[in-house]
Amino acid sequence: MGTEGTRSFAIKYGFILLLVGLSVYFSLSASGFFSARSAVFVFQSVAITGILALGVTCTLVVDGFDLSIGSVATSALMLSAYSMVILEQPAYVAVLLCLAMGAFVGLINGLLIVKMKVPDLLATLGMMFLLIGLQRIPTQGNSIATGMSLPDGTNAEGTFSAAFLWLGRHRFDFFLERLIPVPVVIFILVALAIWIFLEFTRHGRLMYAIGSNQRAAELVGANVQRYKILAYMISGVTASIGGILLAARLGRGDIASGNNLLLDSVAAALIGFAVLGAARPNAFGTAIGALFVGILLQGMTMMNAPYYTQDFVKGAVLVCALVFTFYLSSKSATARKA
Repeated sequence: MGTEGTRSFAIKYGFILLLVGLSVYFSLSASGFFSARSAVFVFQSVAITGILALGVTCTLVVDGFDLSIGSVATSALMLSAYSMVILEQPAYVAVLLCLAMGAFVGLINGLLIVKMKVPDLLATLGMMFLLIGLQRIPTQGNSIATGMSLPDGTNAEGTFSAAFLWLGRHRFDFFLERLIPVPVVIFILVALAIWIFLEFTRHGRLMYAIGSNQRAAELVGANVQRYKILAYMISGVTASIGGILLAARLGRGDIASGNNLLLDSVAAALIGFAVLGAARPNAFGTAIGALFVGILLQGMTMMNAPYYTQDFVKGAVLVCALVFTFYLSSKSATARKA
């Protein structure tokens, strides 16, 4: 295998080999890492951020970027808690409200970007701050829980319904009793749906065309503005799903529970560029990127690594993955031209 063949192999399979090597290392170094329940815990720890990352992937496909996903997720968390605990609404109303809120936020983001010509980073950054402030106003910055004191002097008497908590806490039997959590199943289903949509439908291919060459996509008749708005609406809905699952797992509206969702989701989406040498946003790579982050953090935790080193390691992995992908890809492209 020549130099070009080695480089091509490294681009395509290097990240997968790194993932396997990391798994083997932690299995040998951390007792209990290589077990069914440990594997499920890894999936559970990345399910919510992975769902958000899949939404980010859709915006990256159309050459955009959504910084508001973390705040949309925490807004969905607070909205679901508010609707059940304070407004005393059933679970299905809370879920529908959250999904509608996510779609509406995505619609506003899309309109700001395609109609008002606001750069995507600025539009979604502004939305992020807007939502962070808005979600604190109804409860004056307090978390939401049954029995909490309300601004009018009364106490909240509503509770999280059992059907809603099922979404975050139920586990399906799979060889072992109570093994697979519902959020993991939802993560896999969302990943499959977005992968099929982007890779195997006309709409997904048009979104990729818009991201690679917007002018050319316009010339072949693609409605660029509509597809860009659709990408941000998908991002908003997936972020809402993540917020719903987080609320169902916690059983309260914790105002500070989604602080790391944005950074972890973006890391998973960008690491996905390196999977199988894609060098582009893709749902499969994003799911593997989320899994990689989960394995890394689970292994470090089981080896008693200090918690304050985790963000540094995640950042280092992200930088290395992107440098590895784009540097080697550019060198390979240069070699082919030569």
